[in-house]
Amino acid sequence: MVQRNLQATRYFTTLIELLRDRSAFLEEIRQGVKLRSKITSLLICSSLFFAIYGVIIGWFHSWEQALSSAIKLPALYLITLLICFPTLYFFNITFGSRKTGGQHFAMLLTSVSVISVLLFSFAPITLFFLISTYNYQFYKLLNVGIFAITGFIGVKFLYEGMKLLSKEDSEGLETRMGVLRFWLFLYAFVGTQLAWTLRPFFGSPGQPFELFREMQGNFYLNIVEAIGEILGFR
Repeated sequence: MVQRNLQATRYFTTLIELLRDRSAFLEEIRQGVKLRSKITSLLICSSLFFAIYGVIIGWFHSWEQALSSAIKLPALYLITLLICFPTLYFFNITFGSRKTGGQHFAMLLTSVSVISVLLFSFAPITLFFLISTYNYQFYKLLNVGIFAITGFIGVKFLYEGMKLLSKEDSEGLETRMGVLRFWLFLYAFVGTQLAWTLRPFFGSPGQPFELFREMQGNFYLNIVEAIGEILGFR
C-alpha cells in the first residue's frame, strides 16, 4: 500500500513539475531525460482528470452516462493523439528532425496533460451549472466552450514546445513548422469527428441511456442547432 501511494505521488509530482516549470520540463524532453517515466506519469494523470470531468458532464443524464463518459472522454483525447501522432512524427523526420518518437510523443502528451488539468480546474463551475440548471442545450454549449478554450491553450502550449524541440535541427525547420500548423488543424478536425463518433457524452434528457448513437448529422450542425434553440429560433 505504501509503495502504491509513493508511486501515485511520483506520477503527480511529474505533472506538477510540468505546470510549475514548463521550460525546464520541456528542456528535459528535448534532452531525452526520463522519457518513459514522464510518458507514464502524464498518461495516468491526464486520464484520471479526463475521467473526473467525464463523470461530471455525464451525470447530467444518469449514473450510467457518467460512467460511460468517464471512460470515453480520456479515450477521445488519447485515441485522437494516437491517430495523429504518426503523421507529425514521420513528416518531421522526413524534413530534418533528429528527435526520437519518444520525444515527440512526450511533447504531445504535455499538451494533452495541460488540457486535462484545465478541464479539471473548470470542474467546480461545470458542477455548479449541473446542479443549478436543467437546460440541456445551455449545458452542452457551456461545455463545448470549455473544451474549445482548454483545447486552444493546449494547442498553443504544444506549438511552443515543438519549436523548442526543433531548435537544434535547423535543416528544414521552416517546413516542419508549416507541417506543425497544418497538423494542429488536422488534430482538431480528427478530434471533433471522433467526439461525434463516440457520442453521447451528455445524454439526451428524456431518452434512455445509450452507449453509442447512430451516425447522423455532424458536430458543427449540431452546435448551430443548439445555439438556435437557446436563442429561440426553434
